[in-house]
Amino acid sequence: MVNKDFFAALADLEHERGINEEVFIGALSSALSSAYKKQMFGETANVEIRLNPEKSTIRFFLVRTVVEDTDEELADGQIMLEDALAIKKTAKVGDVLTEEFVPKDFSRIAAQTAKQVILQKIHETERDNTLSEFSDKEGELMTGLIRKVEAANVYIELGKGQVEGVMLPQDKVRGERYVTGDKIKVYVKKVKSGGRNAQVLVSRAAPGLVKRLFEEEVPEIKSGAVIIKAVSREPGHRTKMAITSMDPRVDPVGACVGNKGARVNAVVAELGGEKIDIIPYSENPLEFIAKALSPATVISVTQLGEKSAVAVVPDEKLSLAIGRDGQNARLAARLTGWKIDVKSESAAAKLDFDNPPEEGAEE
Repeated sequence: MVNKDFFAALADLEHERGINEEVFIGALSSALSSAYKKQMFGETANVEIRLNPEKSTIRFFLVRTVVEDTDEELADGQIMLEDALAIKKTAKVGDVLTEEFVPKDFSRIAAQTAKQVILQKIHETERDNTLSEFSDKEGELMTGLIRKVEAANVYIELGKGQVEGVMLPQDKVRGERYVTGDKIKVYVKKVKSGGRNAQVLVSRAAPGLVKRLFEEEVPEIKSGAVIIKAVSREPGHRTKMAITSMDPRVDPVGACVGNKGARVNAVVAELGGEKIDIIPYSENPLEFIAKALSPATVISVTQLGEKSAVAVVPDEKLSLAIGRDGQNARLAARLTGWKIDVKSESAAAKLDFDNPPEEGAEE
């Protein structure tokens, strides 16, 4: 059968979908074989389809193995010797008989079966292409276009192939508005295969978003002269970022703030006004804790146990050190990885740090 229109359509699909023509041919061969088994020969038949794009031909073959004549039921893809000799006079047991046939017109069911198999293969290939294209994008910053907002999820077009990223409710920032057609920067959390589709999970709430935005704005971070050691964040409210310099000539805080605050302000603007504390990292954990409680002034930090410390601040700075609803102290604890108990100077004077109260005991 010659069908130039069919192969032209395959070429168009390859161009539009970016899927190799050979993939479509393999999918179609499988689909047609499945359909004709049902329509003409039954499920046990072995139908082989040969497609030749160069000649624009599709040929159909029934492939069967010759077996001894028997009264028993034949296995899949078998033909008895007596029947085989009627087709080919030299046939003998063990031969593989390949008989070309002209197919009947597809019934609606057979055509639908072929279509479903082809579409499934297309979905699988697109999924594999997505996984391949985005396999190295986890943890990266990408710019996309909001396609739709539906059922609390935000769907975003990403990459050259217009791949769809999904932002789940927990990855949205409270107070941010997501409008169809708007451009948006997102952090790629995970690329995974989900059944027939590949999912690219993206976030606006991940701490990694802040890190990548600073990498974009600060050349010293991109070059490795300044290193981001840790980030703790409560999306839409406040972020603390610990940094250090690998070059003694580079001031890490100054590099991140930029001339007249230009660099940090660019990140703040992208985050919708979220406050950012840039903290100099210290190898000394107690010194690091004192800096992490910025903008409050810390008088002293005393270690109480393994990764547990008490920070003493002036009485008038206690509320600033703790923050609204405990936010500042909470972010400092996440940043340092230590449990931090913040005390006012007057309250600390009543404590005996050499003999701290046992856990669970009243002070």
